Amino acid sequence: MTDDLLNTALSLKDKQEPFVLVKIVHTVGSVPREAGAGMIVTKTGRLDGTVGGGKLEARCLLECEDMLSGQKKETTRFHKWRLDSDIGMTCGGSVQVYFELYFGCDWRVVIFGAGHCAQSLCRVLSVLPCRIVVVDTRSDWLSKLPVHSHIEAVTVESHTDYVHSLKETDFVVLMTMGHSTDSPVLVKILKRFQANLPYLGVIGSEAKRARLVKDLHTAHLNECSDAFFCPVGLDIGGNTPGDIAISVAAQLLAVKDKLGSSIEP
Repeated sequence: MTDDLLNTALSLKDKQEPFVLVKIVHTVGSVPREAGAGMIVTKTGRLDGTVGGGKLEARCLLECEDMLSGQKKETTRFHKWRLDSDIGMTCGGSVQVYFELYFGCDWRVVIFGAGHCAQSLCRVLSVLPCRIVVVDTRSDWLSKLPVHSHIEAVTVESHTDYVHSLKETDFVVLMTMGHSTDSPVLVKILKRFQANLPYLGVIGSEAKRARLVKDLHTAHLNECSDAFFCPVGLDIGGNTPGDIAISVAAQLLAVKDKLGSSIEP
């Protein structure tokens, strides 16, 4: 593997983005590229390298697209192709091509709010195989987040602005400045997803939960009163930002484990 391909692969793995490494491992006769040529393909297409272009590369891209679709469980493939009869090229040689799929991480945790508890939660989650998105109106607080390739900071005018960007597979935690900013986000999320998110939690006490339930009734979302955790986290004792972060991370892992280890994109 060339240094460029290696650096690209390491960068993709660091960002938890799935990709396929394609390598020509053996050739006979007239071929576009010799053994050792390779390329990296992501869901958006060829990212780096080449195996010769033309019909051979197009065939390889189709193989990669199929592997990245997630419809099949295989992580490696090996093909031996005659370039004339199998690929439709005028070259008379043959190639042996190896494909290997590297999985990214489809577990995404979205945190609304970048305060002390969110900062601590990011530190705990950053060692886990997940992507973290932190949404806040305060750029100064977002700038204090841990610097990590798995953490994305999103500045918005209103926390509710990001609700349309949520996916139905997201684990969502509301940790904004208080009830007045948590409640509108919760209402908008439940109007869109009802009880269909794998995890939805709001930091706060039982008293806050009661207020949130009243807000849901006012918004005609009575059926969603049990669709969120509040208080959040497992009861491990302690109420410092670090304690809360550990308890919430433990609850997220418990829910994820119950749903299954693979969260589909």
